Amino acid sequence: MTDSTPKPSEKPATGHKVIQGYLRMLDGSPGVYRMLDADSRVLYVGKARNLKARVSNYARPAGHSRRIARMISETASMMFLTTRTETEALLLEQNLIKQLKPKFNVLLRDDKSFPNILLSDHAYPQIRKHRGAKSEGGSYFGPFASAGAVNRTLNQLQKVFLLRNCSDTMFDSRTRPCLLHQIRRCSAPCVGKISEEDYAQSVKDAQRFLSGRSTQIQETLARQMQEASEAMEFERAAALRDRIRALTTVQSAQGINPQGVAEADVIALHMEGGQACVQVFFIRANQNWGNRDFYPRVGEDVDPAEVLEAFIGQFYAQKEPPRLLLLSHGIEDEDLMVDLLSEKRGRKVEIAVPQRGEKAELIEHAARNARESLARKMAEGAAQGKLLAGLAEAFGLEGPPKRIEVYDNSHIQGTNAVGAMIVAGPEGFEKNQYRKFNIRGDELTPGDDFGMMKEVLTRRFKRLQKEDPDREKGQWPDLLLIDGGAGQVSAVEEIMEDMGVEDLPMIGVAKGVDRDHGKEEFHRPGQRPFALRHNDPVLYFVQRLRDEAHRFAIGTHRAKRAKSMSATPLDDIPGVGATRKRALLSHFGSAKAVSRANLADLKAVDGVSEALAERIYDFFQDG
Repeated sequence: MTDSTPKPSEKPATGHKVIQGYLRMLDGSPGVYRMLDADSRVLYVGKARNLKARVSNYARPAGHSRRIARMISETASMMFLTTRTETEALLLEQNLIKQLKPKFNVLLRDDKSFPNILLSDHAYPQIRKHRGAKSEGGSYFGPFASAGAVNRTLNQLQKVFLLRNCSDTMFDSRTRPCLLHQIRRCSAPCVGKISEEDYAQSVKDAQRFLSGRSTQIQETLARQMQEASEAMEFERAAALRDRIRALTTVQSAQGINPQGVAEADVIALHMEGGQACVQVFFIRANQNWGNRDFYPRVGEDVDPAEVLEAFIGQFYAQKEPPRLLLLSHGIEDEDLMVDLLSEKRGRKVEIAVPQRGEKAELIEHAARNARESLARKMAEGAAQGKLLAGLAEAFGLEGPPKRIEVYDNSHIQGTNAVGAMIVAGPEGFEKNQYRKFNIRGDELTPGDDFGMMKEVLTRRFKRLQKEDPDREKGQWPDLLLIDGGAGQVSAVEEIMEDMGVEDLPMIGVAKGVDRDHGKEEFHRPGQRPFALRHNDPVLYFVQRLRDEAHRFAIGTHRAKRAKSMSATPLDDIPGVGATRKRALLSHFGSAKAVSRANLADLKAVDGVSEALAERIYDFFQDG
């Protein structure tokens, strides 16, 4: 790869003439280009099969859409990276967009992983939800659109196949059946209530169902129910009947179950009013495993082909693509995208824009969902805009805030203390902007809420002053909401003054008379407290903001407390991560047993090398 940048000047020029100056140094190689403004901020990242041809388009003085014309007018310099292949340029482009988040690119803002169902690799496999890298041994089925979709499916599958969901450690330590066996959700292999062969048959049936071959399972269950009924084993017949019903419930809950599409992601786009919604349906084993809507950041005049290509490239950056993508619109460089996804999957991936038949009906259904989802979001956005305007009017702000930060603390008598920050704006709660702070001030008195708030705000705003001193990246809040009254507001005001931040509006939300929900008092620096009408929508809005911060703080605290309760001395041994810790506990049963183990026994544990066994042994002997 080669990299070239212009020499800086005191007052850099901008526009198409600047871009023309780069043409003489470019050839027809494929690659990636970056357009930068006068402050060297990246405006746009693009790829090209032929860099010189693509850049020459930007060098023209006219004939551009409004978005591209504005981008060109702000361009003060460019950077280029040539690549060996066009597919490599596409991959590099998507990586840079994800890393740099340029303001003129289409940007996917929600990039969470999707859950799968895992049948573990064990003599008596466990069935459970799995999220993240597929590093554990076993059979994976997914992705499912949401944790809710997985949980509903798992709940019904437990009724049908009676597979265990307990951990291996719990399985090894059981001496009698658990409650799940009593309510007919598990066959209790832990205490020998089912043979290994029969349990293996149940596992095969579950695999067949999750692979789309469920007809034979239902026929077998129906035959067994009939045989039990004829033998007057009515209790067993009733249990089999319930399993058939559970199986039917799973299938009916999936809605669309296409016969001619075994594995595909159905991706439909709807654009309106400068906003976009992409609806994705996951079809696996001829079954619909749920759908999810996404709202990528787009400009006013971006065409559907560019939006979908950017979405697909970013969506599958960390996910394995299916064998088929069904799209509502064609994309510009379909051949490059097919090559990129096929390389990632390790086998051929197809992209199609169906016009008729069952596949077209799937696209039509997804497009309708995208249209309805975007309409709801736009309506919610309009309502959110009114609430923000009302908030500005009620609290005397200069204008509707674009970024509200709400802070709260959570602890139990000072232990496992955490601070929490949530963010809200014109699009509602921005959960990818939430932050948690582990309180680490050793000099703090347990339960010192003022001290905790000082630590949280100091860490937050020192980082802002370092990363965005000019307040140009949209990371600074327009309003601070603090859970507390006059004392908390005065303390926060003093903290902010010490850091030289004195121009941010702040409001303290205090419970009113009898700490009644709905009689909140609002405190501002140097002003008398006041209250809003009991039925004022702005009051409800502020309550939701405070309650969300409280929920996030409590959830963060509980997670920290649970982690500390499960901590063992093994966590302090270099080289013992989560996997080896689990292997050691499964092998010995407890951390105490590990500490008493001799060197030969430690070496016998799967995944524990001779050097690590000696390190573990020495750790406990020295201790």
